[in-house]
Amino acid sequence: MHKATFEDLLRLRKQLLEDADFDLNYAVLVISSCAIATMGLLNNSPAVIIGAMIIAPLMMPLRGVALGALEADIDLIRKSLTTVGGGTAIAIFLSWMLGRLVNLPISEFGSEILSRTQPNLADLAVAIAAGAISGFAKIRPKLSDALAGTAISVALMPPLCVVGLSLAQNYWVASWGSFLLYFTNFLGIVLACMLVFVWGGYYIETQKIGRALGWTFALTGAIAIPLFFSLWTLLREANVRSNLKEILKRETITVGQQVNLLSAIEIDWTKQPPEVFLSVEVKQPITSKQVREVEKFLDRRMGRQFTLVFRESQIREVRSTPSKGISEVLEPFDPATGGLGGDRLYPPPSEDMLKPKKTANPTLDPGGREHQDPSRNQPQPTPTAPTENSTPTPTQSPSP
Repeated sequence: MHKATFEDLLRLRKQLLEDADFDLNYAVLVISSCAIATMGLLNNSPAVIIGAMIIAPLMMPLRGVALGALEADIDLIRKSLTTVGGGTAIAIFLSWMLGRLVNLPISEFGSEILSRTQPNLADLAVAIAAGAISGFAKIRPKLSDALAGTAISVALMPPLCVVGLSLAQNYWVASWGSFLLYFTNFLGIVLACMLVFVWGGYYIETQKIGRALGWTFALTGAIAIPLFFSLWTLLREANVRSNLKEILKRETITVGQQVNLLSAIEIDWTKQPPEVFLSVEVKQPITSKQVREVEKFLDRRMGRQFTLVFRESQIREVRSTPSKGISEVLEPFDPATGGLGGDRLYPPPSEDMLKPKKTANPTLDPGGREHQDPSRNQPQPTPTAPTENSTPTPTQSPSP
């Protein structure tokens, strides 16, 4: 593109100074965007987080930082950085307050929070692309700023909210990781805006351009080193997870034939050796001996140790008709007692047990009442033992 005129440069500077005003409009946008993003993170809802992206308050003063660095404009840099810093502080404080109020435990942090605690080189690439869109939209008035705002807000406001939520639970590792993501995006956006402004011809002295770009590239390169190692670690862990799943399914009987994997394998790399969590469906419970043998096999096969943790879900079959033979009602297996949940096997009643017992019909008198046998109510004689003086009564023989 051709070099912009001096009037175009002054007009752009005036617009960026207005964008860098720390006024009521800016404060309301920051508060509303932070509240929406924090609620979306707590609910693990991407749709709600996208709503916060549309507001995009932090993108406005960032372009002032880029142009001020190119022109060594101290007033523009100071005003823009003050506005960005004020918005950053408000976002962290408000998300911290909401985190203390909700008091969501660390163990309940969803994927939307955890994904913003481990930045890598891919995040820097996204930030540079978003910054390029923002800068290009500013020097091309026909383009809508909403497009640039949507691209940048995804890279700025959510990480700040994760910082506040992590600080509310004293989760220092996550708060540092999310702030590193924010700072990475900050540098990437500023660098991209500077390159777009230079490409658009919005500069006066070439010497100032080289100095400003040199410092920005140096800072971005310094932060890109740990981001590269983070990306390399992420790819290596993904490769290990994929190989581990294939080996367990294809080369072991316990996982390959006796159980059904319900979800992806989860690995806790913070433990030594790493803990592998497998959610499975089983018909027969897996024993500790089986788990130990699989761990030994993985040690030989992959050359490293893993601790396997099986999360079992018992399969229980229920039929409308009993199968052939003796049908039984089976209760779930209770690993604590080693039995069947405190119950036993209940065989169904036999046919003889189900038939009603036959009773003799009572004798009825003419009035319809049951006839009582008088002999039932007569007392029965009590047999007495013979005494010493008693003479036995002779029995008469029947006459011929």
